[in-house]
Amino acid sequence: MRVIFAGTPEFASVALAQLHAAGHEVVLVMSQPDRPAGRGMKLQASAVKQWAVSQGLAVSQPRSLRLDGKYPDDAQAAQMAIAAAHADVMVVAAYGLILPQWVLDAPRYGCLNIHASLLPRWRGAAPIHRAIEAGDTVTGVTIMQMDAGLDTGDMLLTQSVQIEPADTTSALHDKLADLGGRMIVQALGSVGQFKPQVQPSEGITYAHKIEKSESSVDWTLPAAVIERRIRAFDPFPGVSCAMTCLAGSETVKIWHAQVMSNTSQSPAGTVLCADAQGVCVACGEDALRITQLQRPGGKRLSAVDFLRGFALQHGQMLGPTA
Repeated sequence: MRVIFAGTPEFASVALAQLHAAGHEVVLVMSQPDRPAGRGMKLQASAVKQWAVSQGLAVSQPRSLRLDGKYPDDAQAAQMAIAAAHADVMVVAAYGLILPQWVLDAPRYGCLNIHASLLPRWRGAAPIHRAIEAGDTVTGVTIMQMDAGLDTGDMLLTQSVQIEPADTTSALHDKLADLGGRMIVQALGSVGQFKPQVQPSEGITYAHKIEKSESSVDWTLPAAVIERRIRAFDPFPGVSCAMTCLAGSETVKIWHAQVMSNTSQSPAGTVLCADAQGVCVACGEDALRITQLQRPGGKRLSAVDFLRGFALQHGQMLGPTA
């Protein structure tokens, strides 16, 4: 089929590569404009653009698709490129721009979305993170016929995946990205033959965008909730806390922890022990044994290596970040 592909991050580039490998003709790739990134804040192309350029595919990067919006020239140029593509279908995966009705109507078979959840649970921007944070044990991928709503279109294909107890967002992302790529290839092989299913009206939840402000740990929460957040916010934005040693206070990131029973009456945030097994901290319920940490500008370290350079004492209080 003649395909327009719209996507931005690594999750989308996996699907783009699988569509290309399956023999579909990707006539146009749309992705977000290059953004400043890294310590030098140099402009960096998205994962989708980088892959498309490596394959010699045509790329469009409009700042908006709204013809009556802030960037009408961008939208008009995109409209011309989409019309010239004469596409059978547009495949969308984590693109980052709202598609107005003229885009949805342009391809012969409309626009199909690869969404990393079992809709209608976790509509929105961060379905992988929020599923882990909420303690879900199952998630999956939905191939959806897009409409003008936010992830409200009819479902064409769904497939579930178990969320393992140790899964981070990074690990679950890779599983769902591969599954999404395989499912969209399957979907394009059956376009026009589906019996679309309307999404249920019950069980709707929204996966709001992850904000940096969520990274600060709240020790008054149950240890199980904090542990899920540690996994959900890996690799971004991480879970951080304030730790103090002789050199002063630092914001330290926590990357791995285990829930431990705690019968002490110590206030939340109290260091119960700090040894080769980890840094145990009292929480609102139970305790966390932290086994992987990272100082500013440093690498992720095991607790035993971290404690060689950052002494913590029993009874010391850890705080949230400012």
